[in-house]
Amino acid sequence: MGTDELVELFPARARRRFQRGLKRKSLALIKKLRIAKKQAPHGERPDAVRTHLRNMIIVPEMIGSVVGVYNGKTFNQVEIKPEMIGHYLGEFSITYKPVGHGRPGIGASTSSRFIPLK
Repeated sequence: MGTDELVELFPARARRRFQRGLKRKSLALIKKLRIAKKQAPHGERPDAVRTHLRNMIIVPEMIGSVVGVYNGKTFNQVEIKPEMIGHYLGEFSITYKPVGHGRPGIGASTSSRFIPLK
């Protein structure tokens, strides 16, 4: 499948992005991923390539690569799989810590002031 045929399967936003051309930073990321894949021994995972490009659309050339996607604090390692094609890198690196709803703490309500300190 050619690049043009693949782009037709993408949603409108991704199609527009490819029509307008890939920018320098995204091309540099693809180039780094190629180099990392080439240097990896056969049958092993390549080294992770760190990036801040959360808005990079995953293309078939990236399959099998490991990308460290920045979430604002750390780099989350993401292994690119075929079903990820057409999605953004940022979708696989969550930027917030999900809330764990536990017991109410001090200051949660007026009654919480009267919890005895043991």
